[in-house]
Amino acid sequence: MYADRINSLPPYLFATIDAAKTKIVAKGVDVIDLGVGDPDQPTPVHVVESMCDAVRDPKTHSYPSYTGMFEFREAAANWCKTSKGIDIDPASETLTMIGSKEGVAHIPLAFINPGDVALIPDPAYPVYKIGTQFAGGVPHIMPLLEENNFLPDLDAIPGDVAAKAKLMFLNYPNNPTSATAGLKFFEEVVDFARENDVVVVHDNAYCEMVFDGYKAPSFLNVDGAMDVGIELYSLSKTYNMTGWRLAFAVGNRDIISGAGKVKSNIDSGAFDAIQIAGITALSSSQQCVADINTIYAGRRDALLKGLNAIGLDVKPPKATFYIWAPVPAGYDSMGFSKFLLEDVGIVATPGVGFGDYGEGYIRFALTQSVGRINEAVERMEKLKI
Repeated sequence: MYADRINSLPPYLFATIDAAKTKIVAKGVDVIDLGVGDPDQPTPVHVVESMCDAVRDPKTHSYPSYTGMFEFREAAANWCKTSKGIDIDPASETLTMIGSKEGVAHIPLAFINPGDVALIPDPAYPVYKIGTQFAGGVPHIMPLLEENNFLPDLDAIPGDVAAKAKLMFLNYPNNPTSATAGLKFFEEVVDFARENDVVVVHDNAYCEMVFDGYKAPSFLNVDGAMDVGIELYSLSKTYNMTGWRLAFAVGNRDIISGAGKVKSNIDSGAFDAIQIAGITALSSSQQCVADINTIYAGRRDALLKGLNAIGLDVKPPKATFYIWAPVPAGYDSMGFSKFLLEDVGIVATPGVGFGDYGEGYIRFALTQSVGRINEAVERMEKLKI
């Protein structure tokens, strides 16, 4: 009944986790969900108020522009200049998206012909690989190994694979490993992309979720990056707007144009009222972002203390709201995730769900209060892992 592209897909990771959680909740278990990375804090009040005002305006009720309101793209370009120090033309180098997942899934349709190769990190957000497969492309896995600080080894990509590669996905600060990348690595990426005529898509969704004074760079800070790639920015995590579905892409105008052509044919524009709220978020004081990061830092420290106390060797991440922890001896990632859920009612994401090289790890999301995190730690301590 289904097309081959559907039959070839594994069950979507987070849908599977939701189903397992539902079964446990139905048994009356008080579940502490540290699985899906969905912020538990509300969207800042000034952003909500901006949306309320905009949605009452009949001018926002029409079909929106495919590329996005110019005012939103201008706000995005100004934010990029202020936050990342990059100069972006809002007219030709910016594209509004209905969440960055849309961009990740649709971009391969613009640049991948059947049989072309896309370079995919592993472990990684599953949609990089799925989007490639939907476009008929062949994913080539770039392992993210702890001994390499969870950065791909570009020199390890075989020459024949590099010759066929048309697209490379990257994501730093990284989901799920919470690793960060510096400008030296991005320079290596630009050199590789130039030598092999590869389009680089850097998913920078977590760049503002930072701790301890760390500032995440933009891939586009590197000389030549604008010639080979684009960067995706999401308002979801930065401003607690996951359900609003609003993001933007910036970078090389030809790549932006290609993504826009796909969007105009199979998608629609973001609701103007949401874009107006996005303008408010990007253009107003960023104190709300700092306040959110302070909350996550406290949760990170509480969970790290507990995980290390039970014998898991976990280093404090400088960015994202994830903890990437090795599973205890005697477990694989699925087995340990199932053990936590069924024995103590804790939802965590098995590393193998992000790819084969995620095996041996488990991801915790900092989406519960310090009190609930401490309770989760107490439950784990009773297991005497």
